[in-house]
Amino acid sequence: MNDSSPARPAAPVLDVWCELQCPDCRSALDDLRALRARYGDRLELRLRHFPLEKHKHAFAAAQAAEEATEQGKAWPYVEAVLGRVEELDREGEPFLVEVARELGLDAEEFDTALIDGRHILIVDADQAEGKAIGVTGTPTYVIGGERLDGGKSQQGLRERIEEIADRLLAEADQKA
Repeated sequence: MNDSSPARPAAPVLDVWCELQCPDCRSALDDLRALRARYGDRLELRLRHFPLEKHKHAFAAAQAAEEATEQGKAWPYVEAVLGRVEELDREGEPFLVEVARELGLDAEEFDTALIDGRHILIVDADQAEGKAIGVTGTPTYVIGGERLDGGKSQQGLRERIEEIADRLLAEADQKA
C-alpha cells in the first residue's frame, strides 16, 4: 500500500540525565511534567542514567528504571521513586522492588533483573556518554546540542528548554 502523506518529522529529543536518589532530580519533576503536558509526543523525553558515587543505591535504581522501561512504565516508575528519595536512601533495593509491585509491575522480574544485572550495560553506556559530553551532576538536560545543568540551579531551565524545543519544532515544520 502506498501512503502519499508526508512523513511526520521526528520529534526533538530532550535527554534528561537523571539519578533516582537525587533530591535535585525530584525537584525537576514538576518541570518534566509541565514539558510533557505542553508538548505531548511532539517532544521526546529520554531518560538517561547518571548514577553518582555519593548515592549508594543510585546504580541499582538506574537498573530498576530500565526494567520499568521494559515493562512499559518508565516515567511512572521514575516519578514514584524520586518522590520517595528518603525511602530509597533507607531501604535500598527492597524499596525498588516494592515500588514496582505498587505500580502493578512484575516485581519478581525486577528482583531478578537487579540480581542478574541484565541492564548494567545500558546504565554504564549512559554514564560513559554523559561523562564524554561533560555531564558532572544531575539533573542535566541536553536538547538541540545544548547542555543545561540543573544540578546547580533549575531557575529558568524549563523556559530555556521550551525556547529550544519551540525553535526545533518550527524548523521541522518549515522543512515538512
